[in-house]
Parts: sequence; structure tokens; C-alpha cells
Amino acid sequence: ESYGAAMSALYKGVDRRRLMGTREQGLSSEEAEERLERFGRNELEEKVDDPYIKLAKEFARPMALMVWTAIAIETVEAVLESATYWADVAVLMVLQLVNVLVGWSEELKAGNAVAALKSTLKPEATVKRDGRWQHINAAEVVVGDRVLLAAGASVPADCMLCSGKPIQVDQAALTGESLPKSFYPNDLAKMGSTCTRGEIEALVYATGSETFFGKTACLINQAGGPGNFELLLQRITLAITSTGVVLVVITFFFLIASGEPFLGVTAFCVVLLVASIPIAMRVVCTTTMALGCRALAEEKAIVTRLSAVEDLAAMTVLCSDKTGTLTLNKMRLQKEMPLFVEGVSKRDVLVAAALATKWREPPKDALDTLVLNAIDLKPLDMYEQLEHVPFDTSIKRTEATLRRKDGSIFRVTKGAPQVLLKMAYNSDEIQGMVETKVLALARRGVRTLAVACSSGLEEGWVFMGMLTFLDPPRPDSGSTIAKAREFGVRTKMITGDHAAIAVEMCRALGMGVLVLGPERLPTINPNDEISQQLGYNYGTVCETADGFAQVLPEHKYVIVETLRQRGHVVGMTGDGVNDAPALKRADVGVAVQGSTDAARAASDIVLTESGLAVIIRAIVVSRQIVQRMKNYLIYRIACTMQLLLFFFISALFVSPSGYHQAVDLQEDKWPTFFDLPVMSIVLITILNDGTIISIAYDKVVACKTPEQWNMRALTLISTVIGLTAMLSSLVLLHQCLSSNQSESALRTVGVQYLSYGEIQTTMFLKISLSNFLSVFSARTTGFFWERQPGTLMAVCVFGALIVSTVLAMHWPFEDGLRSINLLLTSYVWCFVLFWFAVQDCCKVLAYRFLFRMGYMPRVDYIHEEDPLFLSPQESAALARKEHQHAKTPDTRGRVVDRLRRNQLQPRDEDPVWHNL
Repeated sequence: ESYGAAMSALYKGVDRRRLMGTREQGLSSEEAEERLERFGRNELEEKVDDPYIKLAKEFARPMALMVWTAIAIETVEAVLESATYWADVAVLMVLQLVNVLVGWSEELKAGNAVAALKSTLKPEATVKRDGRWQHINAAEVVVGDRVLLAAGASVPADCMLCSGKPIQVDQAALTGESLPKSFYPNDLAKMGSTCTRGEIEALVYATGSETFFGKTACLINQAGGPGNFELLLQRITLAITSTGVVLVVITFFFLIASGEPFLGVTAFCVVLLVASIPIAMRVVCTTTMALGCRALAEEKAIVTRLSAVEDLAAMTVLCSDKTGTLTLNKMRLQKEMPLFVEGVSKRDVLVAAALATKWREPPKDALDTLVLNAIDLKPLDMYEQLEHVPFDTSIKRTEATLRRKDGSIFRVTKGAPQVLLKMAYNSDEIQGMVETKVLALARRGVRTLAVACSSGLEEGWVFMGMLTFLDPPRPDSGSTIAKAREFGVRTKMITGDHAAIAVEMCRALGMGVLVLGPERLPTINPNDEISQQLGYNYGTVCETADGFAQVLPEHKYVIVETLRQRGHVVGMTGDGVNDAPALKRADVGVAVQGSTDAARAASDIVLTESGLAVIIRAIVVSRQIVQRMKNYLIYRIACTMQLLLFFFISALFVSPSGYHQAVDLQEDKWPTFFDLPVMSIVLITILNDGTIISIAYDKVVACKTPEQWNMRALTLISTVIGLTAMLSSLVLLHQCLSSNQSESALRTVGVQYLSYGEIQTTMFLKISLSNFLSVFSARTTGFFWERQPGTLMAVCVFGALIVSTVLAMHWPFEDGLRSINLLLTSYVWCFVLFWFAVQDCCKVLAYRFLFRMGYMPRVDYIHEEDPLFLSPQESAALARKEHQHAKTPDTRGRVVDRLRRNQLQPRDEDPVWHNL
């Protein structure tokens, strides 16, 4: 009915009834391959923008339009006034091409990198082919395939349900409904929805673009909102641009009022605005994020939402699932097996537990693996399984209905002891014994799985006994949790297990033993609006607890929301469909290795390696990414401040003609305001952009505390760096303009009278050197030498310094600038290095002021030699070194220990001692 077509309708020219008349054994491999080739893959055609069209659009962006304006003005000047302006036109074209092409290529590489990472998260489908169930890529599902829809799995295509019990399907992505909907046999489950409860077989009705999801184009290419950092960049860009526009407009009208030529002033002001506006900001951010995502993927963490990187860096609380994350998720069956029915043996309990699973199919979880590996499964084939109810978190058990060879029917179930105890006919008699035994085992960290049976469909349940098993913690969980605490991230265990087991696990991992139950938390209705008073009413409970036990999915959601309302940045790990709401609500939802499709869809980060250490390494990488962003912002704001304020002050308040005394009669009269030709400003911009982009590759050290955007401190540091550089530029400009005076500072070092062209070249060199060296000052809170820069960044910076110096000594353009000699070049270098040292000292004093006044917390960094963050090659080298060290046994030490235990003292003359 959804398609307005009956089963007899054609599907791409083929009778649908013939396609869906699949036998119980499913399609054969040959049939599936033939249909795949005929009907195509089960994929939606993703709208991909042509990269060359995107390249063309780059030339029409606002920043590019400003450069086009400057090019047009310079072209008019070249035509009307002098052919020398064609060089300016050429350099402006180079600037335009460099900015556009570099931005386009970096964004293209970033998009390809993210797409490649996401391609590793392709969903899978469970299909029956050649008579056996198998997991395949969901894109290879074809019409007529017999698929299995189970809790936590995505519906791989439009599927018609076969006979069986109804299932619950979440269609929020399609219809916006907040609650799952019940689907019955012959109903049509649509692609893009998720099965949340139950298990049933289904036949694929349509694939790819023929599905309901495929025909609803508006649901494709949904874009998420901008992250905090992106919004911050937009605000900073707006502030810099607004300030630049105001200062440039004032400069423009002042120069026009002073009688300067209109075209020259316009070109100068437009190029100055282009140089001051952070054109490369988008490129730097895209490149940094793409490189960060690639680095996170190397740490086995795939990012599905780019803005999650900054949230991960700021995370303060990690709510971690116990099983599989803190533990190995490898259940070890124990010999102890409490029995509660006379005449029932341990083997009877194991057989009943195996019958409560689908023993003819691969195990679906660790508990099924534990049960099915405990006994020989061949004797179970004498029973016929009529019905099976899979595990559901709401009922916490599985159930199967079976038939013996004599035709009698019975039922078996396995699950949580407290659940099966309530179902038992004699629960009042055995309740005390069961609860005492469960608590005693739990205090030792031993988990229990209860098994019960019923002799008929209407008969009561008999509580047979309990399997006991251990799920030991991972060897690195304790040290990883301690490392997380050291890094400012508190880990809270959230589990559905017994409180005593949770307490024992917390004690073993060094987490603290304040574990609370669900009775301390409120219950919520999914339809009700979440109260904004959760943080006020339950914040203290959630903050002080070390863990929560016996919780339901809605409790996980409450815990996450409560902590968020208390101002924490919350991370949440999960793997099942029941974890999806909490994963979606958390600031950073983390789907652990082996998680369901529903958990992956709700998460921001998907782990491809098990354990908590992956998350901690990802936190460090994300903090390094944010650190690069901070360094970039400090540098960009400082450079803008130096350029804008220097030219604003020099244009309005510095008059070269007031310094000038005629020395060279052939020299033109000096102007009434100081400026630099368009060519020199454009060259500074081009070299500066190359230096800025290299920040994405800088070598940084992550902070030990969660990252926070302190714009007050960031602005102050940028102002100190920028104003120091600007002040030094004004000082040097005064020295150069005073070079014709005998007491001038330049005369004392042997520099003679400077022409105006030489003064302009000198200032070009000084501004360039100050800009590039500021990179080193912007990247540390201490002195610049305290941390080694990245190789690529160092090469780019020193390359820009060398190019600027060579250009100053051998200026190739005819725009009024004149080359300067080696003596003046050396003086400028010494001057800049001196002021760079002053700039760095002022920055350090500014940071200390912020620390002392409490405007900024004192920063401590993670040591790079920490074994947790060594690369695989470095880890292997360290292991080899330790192995070599271990080959030399400390025999003397062991003998001393043995002698001390025996209260003996070694004598130097003892021949045995000498031999050792």
C-alpha cells in the first residue's frame, strides 16, 4: 500500500511474485549474483558535487571578490597611468590562484579522507544463502533475499516480514515518530529504520533507489549544524573583518581628503583589507580537522561528526559501559553451579541453557558463546525449536518453546536471576537462598545466569539453577582509568549487573566503590519533555557516584542529561540498541567495537578496537587538534593587528615629508603618508598564507586538562604579540626616516642616508620577519624554545624568512622599492630578533598575569614519552629494549632477597657469592 502496488506488480520489469517466492533455504549464491548484476547494488546515489564546479565557485567567494576588485583597480591604473602596474596585477593574480587552489585542494583532500573513513562503517545484513545464515555488506542485498531482522540491527532494505512474533521498529529517521512501532507478519519494514525489539525473518521487497527511503530525496544529504569551534571562527572572522573595514575606511577618507589620487588610495586600501582579513582561516581549519580525523583513525577511532573532535577534547566525564569496554567480554564458566531442584544435575542446567538459545546458528553474544561452548550440541538436535524469544533489555532473558520426539512441548528460559526468581512458582520458598547466593558470588566478582524450565505452555516455571562465570577486567583498564583521571576525565561505570559485582569491579580498577542503584534516579517517559531541573535535583548524586548498577536504558539517558545540565561535557560508550538514546544525548557518543547498527548511527565516534585505552588516546589526539587551532587563532589575530594598526597609524600620523631633507636632488619628494606598494603587501600575504597552513602540521603537546575556549585570554595574548610587533615596526620606521640625521641610530652602525624606496623595502622586510617569527611565539605558553616545532612548519617559516630576505636585497619589481645592502639587512635581522625576544618575554609575562589573576588555569602538558601514546614502531622498539634488559637477570638481587628471607647475611669470602 505504501507504494500503491500489489505483490503482482512488476519490479523493474520482472514479476515481483517470482522474485519473492524464496524458499526456506534462501537464495543460492548464483541467484544472488545474477540479481545483483541485473538490479544493481542496494545503495542510494549520493549527490556529489563536481570538484571543478566547486573550484569555479571558489573564485566567487567574498574574499575572492575583494581580490578581483583589487586586480580590476590595478588594471585600470596600468592602462591609464603606468605599465609598471601590470606587475601588481600579475602578483594579485598569483595571490588569487594560491588562495583558491590551496583551499580547494585541501578541502578536497579533507572530504576524501572523511569519506574514506566513513566507508569503513558500512552496515551489514544477516542473510540466508545456500541454506546457511551469513553476514554480508548490506549493499549486496538483493530483492528476494531472506534476511534476519534482530534487535539493534538496521533494516537493510524495504522488507516484508515473514511469519513470527511482532517486532518493534524505530522509524524516527523516516517519520519523526519518537516511539518504536509494532510490525506484524506481512508488514513492510522500510530501509533506514532500526529494529529495537524482537527477531523475525523477512523477504527483501525493494532495494536502493526503489525503496521508500530512496524515493524520499529530502532525507538524503542531511547536514548537521555547525560545531562550537566553527561558530567561534565565524565570530572571530566577523570581528576581524569589521575592525579592518572600519580602520581601512577611515584611512581611505583621510587619504582622499589629503589630496591623494583616488585609484592609488583605493588599490592600497583594498589590498590592505585583503591582507588583514583571515582568508586562509577556512583552509587551515579544514586541513587541521582532516589531519586530526586521520590521526584519530590511526588510533582506531573513526569520527562520524567533525565537531565531535572539539567536544572530545573538552570532555570532563566519561560514562563507560562495563562489559566489553572495561572487561574482556570473554565469559569464563566456573565450576561452581548452585542448584535449587532435587534430581537436577549440572548437565541438565547446561542443556536447558543451550536449548534457550538458537544452537543451530552462530552465537549472537558472549553469553550465547559461553553456553554453547560448555556442552556437545549434537544431542540437542533431538529437540525441535518451535519458537524463540531473543534477549531484550526490558525483560532481561531469552525464552524458547521446544518439542520432544514424543510430541510433548516444554519451555526453557535463561536470564537475570532476579527476573527468573519472580517467575518461579516457588519463589517465596527459594528467594532467600537465591539472593544470598547471588550476593555472595557477586562480592567475589562472579556473575550468575539463572536457568528455568516449564513442562508445558501453561505450567509454572521451575527455577533449576544458576551458571556462574567471570568476565575479567582488561589488563590495561586500571592504568587507563588512572591515566584518564590524570588527564582531567573522570570515568563512571554504568552497568546492568548486580551492584555487588559493580562494586568489586570498581575496587579492582581503582575507581572508588560508591555504586548506586536505579532507586536513586528518576524514571522518565520517552514522550515527556525532559525536565531542566534534573541537574539541580540529581546533580550531586550523579557527580559523586563512581558508578551505577542494575540500570535500564532510560536511567543511562537521565545520568547523561543530569551531568550535562551540571556543565559537564559528557562522553558515553555503548554497543546496543538500548544505549542509542544516551549515545545520542551525550556530547560525545562512542560506539565500541562490535556495536550494533543502531549504536553506530547514534554515535559521533566509532571504535574499531576494544578497550578504554582507545578512547583515552583519542582524547589526547583531539586535544592536540584544538591546541593547533588555538595557536592559529593567536597568530592570525596578532598578524592582523600588526598590519592594520601599523598602516593605520603610519598613514594618519606619520608624515615622511616632515623628516625629509633633500640630499639627492634627483629623488622625488617624499609623500605625506607612509605606505607600501600593492606588490609588497601581496607578497607578504602570499608568504604568510603558506606559513599559516603549515600550522596544521605543527608538533604540539596536549594539555593534561580538558580544553576550553577562553577568548578573554586568547585575545589578550594575541594583543600582546601583535602590539609588540606593531610598536617595533613604528620604531624602525622612525629610525629609517631619521637616517639623514647625524644622531640617527642607523648612522651609529654605519648605515648611511636611505632613500624612500630603501625605507619601504626595509619595512617590507621587517614586517615579513616579524610576522613569520610570531608563529614560534604564538605556539607556547612559555618561552618559544621550550617546545620543538613540527618539521614542515619549521621548513615553511624559514623558507618564508629566506625568500623575504632575498627579495629585500634583490628587489625585482619597478614599483618604487629599491634593494637594500647586506649591512642594512643584517641590522634589520638583529633588530627583529631583539624585538622578537621582547615580544616573547611580554607574552610569558601576560600568561603569568593570567595565571596569577585566575583568568586562566595554569597549563600542564602530557609527557610525550608516556608509553600509552607511543606509536607502534616506538612501542616495538621499547619492547625490544626491555627484552634485552630482561636477558641480564639480577641474580645477585634474587640471592639477597632469599638470604634476607632466611635471615642470613652474605659474606664476601663466600665462593658462591663471588661466582654470582
